Formats: sequence, structure tokens, C-alpha cells
Amino acid sequence: MLVATDSLTLHVPGVEAYVAGRHVVTPDGRLRIDLPTGSHLTHHLAQHRETVAMIEVTDLAPVPVRNRVRARGRLTGWLVTEAAATGNDQDLAVVLDLATAELTVDGRTRGVDPEVFAAAQPDPLADAEADLLCHLDHHHPRTVERLCRLVPGRHLQGVRQVRPVRLDRHGVVLRLELASGDRDVRLSFRTPLRHPDQLGAQIEALLRQSHGCRTRRAR
Repeated sequence: MLVATDSLTLHVPGVEAYVAGRHVVTPDGRLRIDLPTGSHLTHHLAQHRETVAMIEVTDLAPVPVRNRVRARGRLTGWLVTEAAATGNDQDLAVVLDLATAELTVDGRTRGVDPEVFAAAQPDPLADAEADLLCHLDHHHPRTVERLCRLVPGRHLQGVRQVRPVRLDRHGVVLRLELASGDRDVRLSFRTPLRHPDQLGAQIEALLRQSHGCRTRRAR
């Protein structure tokens, strides 16, 4: 989520800032943000060196579907200035000294231990997922239709349209759109991806698997 998100909001006492595109997850698992030197928050940190902070991140499906929010995350801790230079004299680098982390998916919230957060590795498809999903959705409807054959028939009753809404190391998620409400179904790869170059072979394996399934169409 943090690597690819376009929705990242930083909250400190008295200040709210939208910082997507100014953030990076460092190799040691810390969240770093480059703040413009002329901002109110930068002046505050120049005086106090640190401040309590909360960061909210929203994971949005890149394809145009209803209910685009796939997940939400919340990080809390202390925002501190970083001694190392950022390479941009117009920015001030700050890092979040993480205290708590929460992840909300499908209405269920769970805590993430800071040490687990720091040790986590980005999904190998994170940077390319949006482009891949949009390409699949716009240019390969036949492939999506073939993948639908792997969805249990009972789940396709009343479905008006099927769209791909997630692609990660574990598989592809299809959004089944009904007149009222939606249902997401995951089609899992045989083994988790370790590199983006493995994606083509895994999709082909799903398509071969679907070949023996009876054709199912959304109605």
C-alpha cells in the first residue's frame, strides 16, 4: 500500500498535509517524507525537531468500479527530522518513528507489530499493478471472461459485470458487480510470485486451468 498509494495524508497537531508522491519506504522499513521547506510543518519541526503524528493511507482500485477503497492503513508515532541530506535543498526529510500500525480490509481491522512492519517487503507487483490491471480491464475482456470460469457458478448468479480489481504476488481478484452490492473473488496462483517476470506464466496457468471448466457468463 505504501509503495504504490496515491492517497497519503499526514496529520500533526493543527496541520493536515497530503503527501502522496513525497514519501518513500526505506530499505530498513521506515517511512520517509520530503516536506517543502516553506511549509508550516517544516517550520514547526525546525523548532521542535519532532512531533507526534498520524499517517492515513488509502488503497484504491485503479479501475473504475464502485467502492474503490480496497484497504485503509493508519500509522502513528513521532515525526522526526532526518540528518541525512535528501539531495533537494527545497525539501526537509522527515521519518516516522513508528509506534502503532493498523490495517483495515473488508471492514476488519487488525494491528501490525512495528517490527513486522519494518521487516515486510513490498509486493513484487506493487509498482506495476495499476498499469497491469487497467491494461487487463481495457484490452483483454476475453481473458477476464476465461478467468470467470474458475469462479463457482453460484457466485455468478445476478452478476452484471466482472472487473479485475487487484493483482499481487498471490493471485488476481475479480470484482463481481451485482445490482446491489459487490463480491470479490480471489483466483490464487499455484505459488507466490517472487519477481514480476513470473506473472505471465502464472496467468497462463490459470487460463489453462479454466479451459476444462464449463463456460460461465455473468448475467
